[in-house]
Amino acid sequence: MSALVRIGNPSSVNRVGSEARPHTALEKLLLGVIGLATAAVVFALFKPGALSATVGSALFAAIGVAGGLFYFVAYKDTTPGIKNHGVYHSGLSNRGTWGWILGVAITGFYVALYWHGESLAGAYALLDPLATALSGKPADQWFLYGFLYTGSVIVLGLRMAMKYRHNRYQLIRTASVTFFQLALAFVLPQLLKKMNQPDFYFTYFWPLKPDYLLPFDYVMGEGGIVAKEWSGHAVGRAMLLWGAGMSLVGTPVLTYLFGKRWYCSWVCGCGGLAETLGDPWRQLSDKSERAWRFERWSIHAVLVFIVGFTVLLWVNDLTDRSILGDDGSGIFWKTYGFFIVMAFSGVIGVGFYPLLGSRVWCRFGCPQAAILGLFQRFFSRFRITTNGGQCISCGNCSTYCEMGIDVRAYAQRGDNIVRASCVGCGVCAAVCPRGVLRLENGPRTDRFEGADAPLADLLTAIRK
Repeated sequence: MSALVRIGNPSSVNRVGSEARPHTALEKLLLGVIGLATAAVVFALFKPGALSATVGSALFAAIGVAGGLFYFVAYKDTTPGIKNHGVYHSGLSNRGTWGWILGVAITGFYVALYWHGESLAGAYALLDPLATALSGKPADQWFLYGFLYTGSVIVLGLRMAMKYRHNRYQLIRTASVTFFQLALAFVLPQLLKKMNQPDFYFTYFWPLKPDYLLPFDYVMGEGGIVAKEWSGHAVGRAMLLWGAGMSLVGTPVLTYLFGKRWYCSWVCGCGGLAETLGDPWRQLSDKSERAWRFERWSIHAVLVFIVGFTVLLWVNDLTDRSILGDDGSGIFWKTYGFFIVMAFSGVIGVGFYPLLGSRVWCRFGCPQAAILGLFQRFFSRFRITTNGGQCISCGNCSTYCEMGIDVRAYAQRGDNIVRASCVGCGVCAAVCPRGVLRLENGPRTDRFEGADAPLADLLTAIRK
């Protein structure tokens, strides 16, 4: 027997189980480039003006190119297929010291971004050439954020594609979220600004972007939220009509046809970041019954708050603003904007990836996910079918479910998975060694017992 797998040699057995190997010389070189370029950007943070914008742009490009090449080289000679790679033995992916350090670093970045944007001036000034080319304006902390966000999705999207290259669904899905983040959530809003138009985000709408369905004057008028200086322009009204159409028509129809995956796993930028940057931590999601109960209360509480405040703002507007006055939308954003948008979706939702998993915001706080989940659970054609007779109870599916679903329990019973929280990422099916799980669209009425009377089932669920 080879010494590599000889019983009694745990380190060797671990190497076999995770296909661990030392980095090649090229991989070390690429990591060195990333490290040096990152150190230079951090240096610019503490000493603004020390590096020119040209040098800064080259540094960011070096980080992105070296990162993409690193993942390509690291995965290209590996056997296609999902392997655990010692995720529970690495401190970075199992809440170890490095995981905590990274979590604190990301959280610190979000705190600086939201509340001390000027502290990042040395870094975002390095992006002035790109910002000016795209938007006609110098870079600020929000351009830096969009650039880093999009860059993370692109570079880590390549990692995702290389890791899951045996699975066609994962390749297409990764390409989709990368395209939507780059084209519609980063480049297009900047180009709109350059054309003196609102930097509208066509991939976001109510309730995730609640301001897109508020009374028109709150959004477009003087002192409005989205576009003060474009009040009354046809383009502004067209953008808001797009948002309203997607909220009231597009969302129900597309979710009926495809489940919430059409948005949460194919379009949404939050989901795109979770599926790329957050992939190494998907196994950290809490699978307990207690977490499931909390999830149902928390995410629907946020949705109720947004629905209630949206209705209140419209009533206020129709009664000559006699209830909340002229600053009704300001009251809304001082509460929702601080506690939900900044603290929950940003600081906790992304900063806690290495500690709580990659879909904390999507699972516990996103109002868009909540309303999509209700449509998916009770009115959609989407389901994940299971073949319990083939299940070997390996647990890969449950381990890698970022939404905290105990997929194995459904598979063992042979039940369809129709949970409201499922985002249809398909990773559970990709990691199954027996082909037990399949993402399917079919007749709505055979998805679960009671599916032929969805309203009655919905009322029963609410009463529980």
